[in-house]
Amino acid sequence: MNLIIQGGDPSTPELKELAHLTRAARIEQRSPGVFAFINAAPHPDVARWCHTRAIDCGFVPDGRVLGDCRLFVTDMDSTLITIECIDEIADMQGLKAEVSSITEAAMRGELDFSESLRRRVALLAGLPEAALGQVYEERLKLSPGAPKLIEALKAAGITTVLVSGGFTFFTDRLRERLGLDHAYANTLEVQGGVLTGRVQGPIVDAEAKRRILLEHKESLGLKREEIIAAGDGANDLKMLGEAGVSVAYRAKPVVREQAAYALNFVGLDGILNLFEPGNRG
Repeated sequence: MNLIIQGGDPSTPELKELAHLTRAARIEQRSPGVFAFINAAPHPDVARWCHTRAIDCGFVPDGRVLGDCRLFVTDMDSTLITIECIDEIADMQGLKAEVSSITEAAMRGELDFSESLRRRVALLAGLPEAALGQVYEERLKLSPGAPKLIEALKAAGITTVLVSGGFTFFTDRLRERLGLDHAYANTLEVQGGVLTGRVQGPIVDAEAKRRILLEHKESLGLKREEIIAAGDGANDLKMLGEAGVSVAYRAKPVVREQAAYALNFVGLDGILNLFEPGNRG
C-alpha cells in the first residue's frame, strides 16, 4: 500500500517525520502538493498528523490506475457544486435559516431524508419558477476541481452519473454543462409558473441513489472495484457503500467515518490522486 497525501505545504523535515511514522520505503512527489509514501504501513497517528496540517491522506493499492474503473457516481449539492440548492431557493422566500437547519439535520442523518425534503419543499410554495433560474445563474458554483475531474473521467472512458436528492432543474443543466452521461433528481411541481410546494413522483432518497448505482453497475457488467462514488451527506452512505472507491467530499462526520477516503481540504480533482499518475486517460 502507498500513502497519498495532498494539500497543505509540508516541509522536508515533516515529510521525513511522516515517512518514519509509516516506515515508508521512499517518498515520491507526484505533483505540487501531492506526495506518495511508497510501501507505507498504517499508523494510528497518520490521520491526526495530516489533519493538523490541513492535509488529506489515504492509503491506496499500489498500481491502481484510473482506467481500472468504469463508472463514477456523484452527489450534486455540496459535492459537485458548492451550495445546497434548496437552501438558496428558500432564501428567495426569506426562509433560508429555517430550511438550512432541516437540510443540515438530514445530511447528518438525524432526520428521514424523504420527510425532510417534503417539509422543505412545502415551504417553497408560491415562489415563482423563475427563482430557480436566478439561483442557477447567480449562486450555483462548481466545486473546486470539478471540471478537471470530469474531464479526466471522460477521457478515461468512464461513465459519469449525477444522482441527487435535489432537483432536475439543476441536474439537467449540469449534465449538459459538464457533458455527464446521466443525471437523476427530484422534480418540483410547478403550476402557472409558481412552485406548488410539492415534489412530483417518487423521491430520490438514499435507497434510490443506491439503486441507480446498482442499475448502472449491472448494465455495464461491472465489479464493485470498478466503481467510484462521491458524496457528502448521510443520504449518500448507501450509494457509497456499493463503490470500490468511496469518497467523502467535505462531508459530514458520519460520512467521513464510513467512506474509504475523505477529502476535506483539496478540490474534487483530488480523487485523481488516489490513482497512479500517467494513467488517467
